[in-house]
Amino acid sequence: MRRLWTLLMLFTITCSLFTVTGCGPFWVDPYITVKESSLNWVIIHYYNLNRDPVRRIGVEIYGNGLVLVKKGTSELVSNDFAKRHKSEDWSKIKTFRLQISPKDANDIFQTLVNHGVLDREKNGKSSKKDETKRFIGVKANLSNTTYSDNVNIFEADPDLAEVLLDVVREFENPAL
Repeated sequence: MRRLWTLLMLFTITCSLFTVTGCGPFWVDPYITVKESSLNWVIIHYYNLNRDPVRRIGVEIYGNGLVLVKKGTSELVSNDFAKRHKSEDWSKIKTFRLQISPKDANDIFQTLVNHGVLDREKNGKSSKKDETKRFIGVKANLSNTTYSDNVNIFEADPDLAEVLLDVVREFENPAL
């Protein structure tokens, strides 16, 4: 009985430490059902390194249906705080805004979650032999679950990379 009591106390202390330190338990499911919220967002950055200068596209999708698309060769496409303003590519950026329905935005979010955008277990396992001349990265906050690792999804999870690339292509040249 005393041994059971000791194990229960250790378990309680361990769970308390997870809560206090802000770490979530390892059993949190990354395949969630995304609820419609204007607080949800996904930012996707795509670079094609096969071209010189590097072609960049950034797509930001927000839960209220706002979609911001930036494309060009400027570093401003992927970094609003870029420093090299004397670069000849500095002004080579096109930015436009689209409005889609919040339901359509939520459908995109759910598709990304279903393909593992929040699954940290399968990301970060890239191999050097599979290096590509393309980069696609994603940052997301979906139903209070965030993902912000800066890894090349083409190397970490090629299936998810293709889904992300489809989203980029969907908004890259929209018919207005």
